[in-house]
Amino acid sequence: MAQMKSSIFENKRVAILDGITMGCGSGISLPGMFRVVTDKTIFSHPETQIGFHPDAGASYILSRLPGYLGEYLALTGDKLNGVEMIACRLATHYSLNARLALLEERLGKLITDEPSVVEASLAQYGDLVYPDRSSVLHRIDTIDRCFSQETVEEIIEALGKEATESCDEWCLNTLRRIREASPLSLKVTLQSIREGRFETLDKCLIREYRMSLRGISKLVSSDFFEGVRARMVDKDFAPKWDPPSLKDISEDMIEYYFSPLSEVQSELVLPTALREPYM
Repeated sequence: MAQMKSSIFENKRVAILDGITMGCGSGISLPGMFRVVTDKTIFSHPETQIGFHPDAGASYILSRLPGYLGEYLALTGDKLNGVEMIACRLATHYSLNARLALLEERLGKLITDEPSVVEASLAQYGDLVYPDRSSVLHRIDTIDRCFSQETVEEIIEALGKEATESCDEWCLNTLRRIREASPLSLKVTLQSIREGRFETLDKCLIREYRMSLRGISKLVSSDFFEGVRARMVDKDFAPKWDPPSLKDISEDMIEYYFSPLSEVQSELVLPTALREPYM
């Protein structure tokens, strides 16, 4: 899933994320040295809402965000804007959309990809910004308390307790988002983010490839097809998840997504001379 107006200056290692940034769009951009966001940027991983899991390296990227923000974004599908991406170091530079033409022209005239030169050019058209009061980043303490829990069930319980004690509308909205998602996707996604914390980017990509093949196989669940139907085809927004609830999901179902592929389905093979991401 990717819908993004993006310009990538490969020899200068710059990705410009100007618009909706999801899936492969973020996957190819965020590991880069320079990531420019704008006032039009929207970053999101809403895959649990369609019965899938955050892929394209998302378990690596999300697991390295401050505290348990990655778990929050992965399970709820909530969005970050460009300012918030700067604040949590998903992006390196911020520029107003209206100044992008000047920025791209400046980069296009560079005759070197020396990082210090590129950095100076980006800084020339950059803007200093801070998250506003409504930003979810101001709720990081609550997010950490709730989304640090071991299981999805415990996360939901912690959110419910927060909602009862604080009467906070944000907690109720967060609970609603989670309850709308595929129960199986929630469990698979949480384990994926937790494993991603201890893996390199290439290991995350290999594991996510396994998970994606398992997710479209229909051998355990047809949630991906049902989620796409409900949100993108019929647009009734009333998916019938199978299994229908968290209590109906066994450990074997979850582990199926993470187990090595059979001889019939080849594992993902990546180039051996990989450059580590700059995040």
